[in-house]
This record gives sequence, C-alpha cells and structure tokens, in this order.
Amino acid sequence: MPTALKILIAGGFGVGKTTMVGSVSEVSPLETEERITTASVGVDDLAGVERKISTTVAMDFGRITISPELVLYLFGTPGQDRFWFMWDDLSTGALGAVVLADTRRLDASFASIDFFEAREIPFAVGVNCFNGRREATVEQVRQALDLDVSTPVVLCDVRDRGSSKTVLLAVLEAARAQAAARLATTGP
Repeated sequence: MPTALKILIAGGFGVGKTTMVGSVSEVSPLETEERITTASVGVDDLAGVERKISTTVAMDFGRITISPELVLYLFGTPGQDRFWFMWDDLSTGALGAVVLADTRRLDASFASIDFFEAREIPFAVGVNCFNGRREATVEQVRQALDLDVSTPVVLCDVRDRGSSKTVLLAVLEAARAQAAARLATTGP
C-alpha cells in the first residue's frame, strides 16, 4: 500500500476550490456541487460571485499518484459559513492545506487562515488570478492577510494543472519546513 498524504483545499465561497481539485486530479473528481437556490438568499454572501450557479455542499475529492509509494489525496472544503462544521472532520490527519484567495474578496480568506493557524496545520495561500488578472503582488497579499513571512503565497490560475501543482508543491514545502522546525525544537 502506498503512503497516503491528505491536503485540504479551502477558502471562501466561489474562490475556485472545486476547479483546483478538478484541474489536478488524475481521476474524475468526486464533487458535491448543487445548484444555488432561493434557500441561500440572505444566508450565503454572493457579493463578488453573483453569477455563481452552484456550490459545494459537502466536499470535493481528488487523487494524485506521486509514485507507486506515495499518493496525494485532495479534499476541497465547502466555502459557505453554514458548512464549516465539516472542516474539523475533513482536517483530521491533514498534512497541510491550500487557502485559495480572491483579491476582490480577501476578507473571505481570514476564516480559513485562522482555522489552520489555530490547528498548526501548515498551509500555503494560492491567489487565484481570475481570467489572468493579477490585481495584487505576493507582498501586497501577504500584508493584507497579515501572513508570516514563512507562509508561502503563490499567484495562480487554478484552471491550469501546472499552476495548481505549483501551489500544492508550496504546501508540501511548508509542511516539510514545519516538520523540520519541530524536530529542531524537540529533537529526534
């Protein structure tokens, strides 16, 4: 059996989590997308994503085989506040996480960042540059989100497989760095 590593893909509503899982998964991703209905009126904040017609109601799931000995499992979290109760279960055993951010709605990233910081789960921020628009620099995003200099921030287009892989590699590096720092502090 190969070693399995679990990575979460998190972020605010409509930031591209489902798209990212789909762009890199080697298998048809499991998606729990449902049409947005009038039941979400007054519950879900559609500001900035008014044209969005579906939403993840449980999770997305994908897989990447790194080698015969190593498999990466991707779990996309739901973005709306009303589904956050699932995050604790989804995060159990996670090696790390991606926090996807949209520069038009950076404030939607704070809950994800706080979640992973509180649980000491290493993460990287992937700034999804919708339609190729780079509206902020890495440093501007780092400052706006009050991120530690050690937290990777990557400008990306989650529709592009290579770009999504770059973000995932940043998460793996953040996890490696955190493990090394812990080992240095506590010893072998």
